[in-house]
Amino acid sequence: MIASKKEVRLPALFIANLMLNTGAAFMWPLTTVYMNKTLGESLTTAGAVLLIMSLVMMVGNYVGGILFDRWSPYLTGVTGAGISLVAMVLLIFFHGWPTFAILLVIVGFGDGISLTVGNSFAATITSTSIRNVFNLMYIALNVGVVIGTLLVGYLLGYGVTIVFSVTTICYVLLFVLMLTEFKVDVKGNQSDRKDAGRVPKLNLKVIWWICLMVFAIYTSYSLWESVLSVHMTNLNIQFKDYSLLWTMNGFLIIFGQPLMNKLFASHKLATQIGMGVSIFALSFFGLMFAHQYSDFVIIMIVLTIGEMIGFPGLPAWVDNLAKNGRKGRYQGMYNVAISLGRAVGPLFGGLMIDYFSYQALFLSVGLAMILAMGGVLFSYRQLLEAVT
Repeated sequence: MIASKKEVRLPALFIANLMLNTGAAFMWPLTTVYMNKTLGESLTTAGAVLLIMSLVMMVGNYVGGILFDRWSPYLTGVTGAGISLVAMVLLIFFHGWPTFAILLVIVGFGDGISLTVGNSFAATITSTSIRNVFNLMYIALNVGVVIGTLLVGYLLGYGVTIVFSVTTICYVLLFVLMLTEFKVDVKGNQSDRKDAGRVPKLNLKVIWWICLMVFAIYTSYSLWESVLSVHMTNLNIQFKDYSLLWTMNGFLIIFGQPLMNKLFASHKLATQIGMGVSIFALSFFGLMFAHQYSDFVIIMIVLTIGEMIGFPGLPAWVDNLAKNGRKGRYQGMYNVAISLGRAVGPLFGGLMIDYFSYQALFLSVGLAMILAMGGVLFSYRQLLEAVT
């Protein structure tokens, strides 16, 4: 029998998050190419499958948060990892049409649960500062993305079965970690306040604004994963050079994030996030004037600096605001905002390009992020004034 622990160990949390994001990074770039080139489905169909997967992942995010709070955090984590694992094992043997799409959507649901559970368990750790915990989670995410995106191109040459088999290994490790390391007495770490479970209205208002800002951020970020590749190839920039920008982004975060953590350790979360999101948003205004590959390299560096400063603190800020309990619910809301932004971004980008222009697209998302951030900071100031 597996004994209960006081809290999740940081190395276990890091490796679990690493395995989850490595597995996901194998699947995302593969889906469109595999469906179009191997299964003979249209790009529209591939896009529809990714949209459905994102929407189902949102459902998983929300369900994971509710079950974490109201059922069993441990069993919720095991269930989420188990759903993804079973679907991945089946994909090794059954990856024709439409089985591939159905199983991919099931993986998305399991991943949605696991993402929220991981963030919610991270929020229960008391042996180190919550900012350090989420900074570590963010590094794990990006290491996973770098490993997954680098390996999938190499492994695909040996066949899709090999890709699914290696991805399954990631989910096996995730499931084993959830089973052995995440049996934690979460309720024992929470306060016994009589108003537990109720978040003050002003706190909730800030959380909603943060979620709106996160939605705007990931709607914008998803453009780099979708329409930017087309835009750059239209400018006679090779696709491999576009791919190198993501490798650069990942390595900058892996080696630069620890430095940023030290530089901003003494800053308030609101200040750090405001600065990071501002830099991130400004990079999209720069895209309006980018024509050469060197322009895109500089813009990606600026974007990554903003990302390193502002993004890791977002779930920690949500956790601080949800101070009276139901942390799973609000981490679920945060992850829903991410998934919704990723789902809407490519569609919004396509519509803006069809009816307006790339410049109008970049201007609109840049302004959306700035306005949403303004709403966050204004509502947070109202909260501070109310408690002082």
